[in-house]
Parts: sequence; structure tokens; C-alpha cells
Amino acid sequence: MASLQIFSITLLAIYVVLIVGSSIFSKKSDSVEGYFLANRSLSFLALAITFIASWWGAGSAIETADHSYQNGLSAFWIYGMPVLFSTGLLFVFARAIRKVGSITQPQLLEERYGKAPALMLSVLIFLFMTITAASQIVGIGIFFEKFLHLDYKMSAIIGTGIVLLYSFFGGFKAVVRTDIIQFVFLLSASLLVFAYAYYYSGGIPTIKSIADTKQLTHYFSFTHQISSNMVYIITFGSAWMIQANVWQRISAARSPQDARKMIGLSFLVYIPLYLMVTFTGMLALGLFEEMPQGGVISGIINDYMPPFLGALIFVGICSAIMSTMDSLINTGAMVLCVDIYKNKFKPEAKQKQLLIIGKLGTIIVTLIALVIGLEIRSILKVSWLAADLLSTGAFVPLMLGFIWKRGTTIGAMSSMVFGTIFSLYNLAVALGAKLPLPWEIGTAKHVLIGMLGSALVYFIASFLSKQESKRSASFIAKADLKRQ
Repeated sequence: MASLQIFSITLLAIYVVLIVGSSIFSKKSDSVEGYFLANRSLSFLALAITFIASWWGAGSAIETADHSYQNGLSAFWIYGMPVLFSTGLLFVFARAIRKVGSITQPQLLEERYGKAPALMLSVLIFLFMTITAASQIVGIGIFFEKFLHLDYKMSAIIGTGIVLLYSFFGGFKAVVRTDIIQFVFLLSASLLVFAYAYYYSGGIPTIKSIADTKQLTHYFSFTHQISSNMVYIITFGSAWMIQANVWQRISAARSPQDARKMIGLSFLVYIPLYLMVTFTGMLALGLFEEMPQGGVISGIINDYMPPFLGALIFVGICSAIMSTMDSLINTGAMVLCVDIYKNKFKPEAKQKQLLIIGKLGTIIVTLIALVIGLEIRSILKVSWLAADLLSTGAFVPLMLGFIWKRGTTIGAMSSMVFGTIFSLYNLAVALGAKLPLPWEIGTAKHVLIGMLGSALVYFIASFLSKQESKRSASFIAKADLKRQ
């Protein structure tokens, strides 16, 4: 164990020096578009890799394996299916999003509805990105704590500090560069962990036999608890589909065609990646009588792998968590800089000043996320809280804005206000407030009421308000969704 920790700390230190050094000494961005979109100069393949890495993070590497150990194949629904649902929808809308050409989602929403909904969306995105970044901080804090036997708070601070260093100096280009490196690391790590789990467990036939012995009749059922799992698709899927750091990558594509190719490639790659992580957790049923302390991945590395190889896997998992965290922080900072500071307070700000604000925003988002991550130590809980806020508050007006000309500014604002109040009310109840609630939080009923309520408010308020034919027609024509 001591040699594993020594190897892990040494390799992590080397990795950090290389990543941070490449960010510090690379060519610096001289504009906001350069800092947040890399001047739209990146290939669709590079963007596809960073797109995959931004979602395939702590939840995929740790949570999916742990849930599949306990629940079997149906654990794929928790993260895998929402990602495929989101990516499939994005494949339809990718060219339209890139054609509009906005740097951020609120800029796009302002062009469609006006300033008030854009500001509301800016606040929602900032909250979503910050809270979701906190979930990755929880992931790296737990992983460091269990693997290196460090204090959780110190682990979270160290991991967050690493991400802050290279994100602060390099902006989006640094995020993409490190995401590519981190994707290679994670892919290699996941393949090795899967191979060891398969070899030492005896393979799928052995797992089937063990599951039968333990009367786990659902273990190889993909549709087990499908009604409960649909909650993850609706909430996570709709929220992730409009996740601003994902749209940032679409906007950074060289052309609308590259944007769609990036999404299509990502969709195909996600399927084997999430299945591999799911089966790794299931194979662990043949390795452990009960869930190992620290989770399945840590257990396999500690108990079945040689120290140096285990250390390499450790760095790979860490890189996955950091690759998700860095994109969330970068997008949260972009919203603060472009949508809130520049658009609402300082429209005449120069590029140099905006770059400074962008870097300060990076620090602000990181520190707030760190505070949340130190207080709430549950990846799934934090992710749910963030997704519920965005899916009920922004999904309907943002997506229908591309296809329904009758949608108005008042309709969009009404829908966003309803969704925000609905999610915050549920959050208050979840945190212990004694308020009446006719549904159970985190159920299909809860999600459907929120989403359908948001849509109903949007339609009613739009029909009751003055039509904005010229603005809506201009935006929809620019997006040109029909010509895919």
C-alpha cells in the first residue's frame, strides 16, 4: 500500500507539472473569443475528444461502476442513457446552434427573446456550472481520500487547485489540450481496470452464476426499474442537452458541418465507453463480497493490480475527474465575463479588460464550487440538484425557440421563472424545509410536473402576449434547422 501511494503521488506530481507547464508556456489568448473558443480554430476530432472527456468524468468512472456493482446492467441508465439521449438531440440541433454563431447561450437567447430572458439564463447557467463543478470536486476529494488516505477536505482542495492552475492560464485551448491528454489517460485506465476485473472475476459466466446464487434475478436486466431510471433520462438528459459547456464546444467548431460531425462521433464513442464502465462494476461482483471501502475502482486498483500500474490507473481516473471539472469552470467563467459583466454592466469593455475578468471569473467559480463540494459529499445528489434547476428552468424556451415562431419574450421569462421557483422549492424541501409537497422528490412524477409545467406556462404566456414575428422569424431563418 505504501509503495502504491508513493508511486501515485510521484506520477501525479509529474502529470501536474506537465499539464500546468504546457498551459503557462503556451501562446496566450489575446481576445475573449480566443480565451473561451480558441478562435474557432480546432478540428472536429479535437473538439469531439474534449466533448467526450467533459461528460465522461467522475460520475462515469466512479459512480457508474459502484451502481452497476449493486444494481447490475440497469445502472447504465443513470449516466449512459442520459448522455446518449442528450447527444442524440444535439445531433439534430448542432448545425443550427453553430449557424447562429453566438459565443454563449445567453447571447443566443437574447437574439431570440431579448435581454431579460438572457440575463435569467446567465444566472441559471452560472448556478448550474458552479454546482456541477462541485460534484467533480466531491469526486476527486473522495478518490484522493480513499486512495491516498488523505483528509477529504485537503484532497478536494489539492485536486481543485490543480485544475484552477492550468484553466486560469490557458483558457479553453488549455482545457481542450488537457482534455485530449486526460481522455487518453482515462481510456487506457478504464481498459486496464476492465481487463483485470474480467480476468480475476472469471468473466461473465461466473458473474451470472454468482448473481443466481445471491438471487439477483435482475442483475443482467437492462430494463430493471425502468420507471425509476426514466427520471435520470428526463432530468439529466434535458439538462445536459442544453449544458453551456457543451454548446461552447459546438460554437467553437470551424463550421456547422464540423459541429455535427463532432456530435455524431461522440455519440458512437459513448456507447462502448459507458458499457465498459458498467460491466467493470458488474464483474466486481466476483471480486468482492460487499462494496469495497472507497468504491469498486479503488478496490480493484488496491487489491488486484501491481503498485506502479495501479498508480498509472490512479492518474488516469484523476485526469477524468479534472477534465470534467475544468470545462465546467471555464464555461461558468465565460458566463460571468461575457453575459453578465460585458453585456449587462460594461458593454464598452476592451479585450484586455475582459480577459482579466475572465480569469477572475475562473477563480470565483472555482472557489464557490469548492465551498459547495466541501459541504455536500455526494456526487449524484449534487448532480441532481444542478440538473433539476436547468432542465425545468431553461430547456423549454431554449429548445422551442429554434422551432416555434409564436414563442415570445414574456413566454420565455414566465417559463424560466416557473421552472426556477419549482426547482428551488423542491431543493428547499430536500434540505429539510417543512413545506407541503404533493409528490416525492426525485421521482418521475416530480420531473414530469416540472417539465410539463414549464412547457404549459411557455405556451400560455406566449399566446397571451404580443407576437414578435420579425425577431422570431429572423432567428429561426438564421438557425435554418430544416436544412440539416
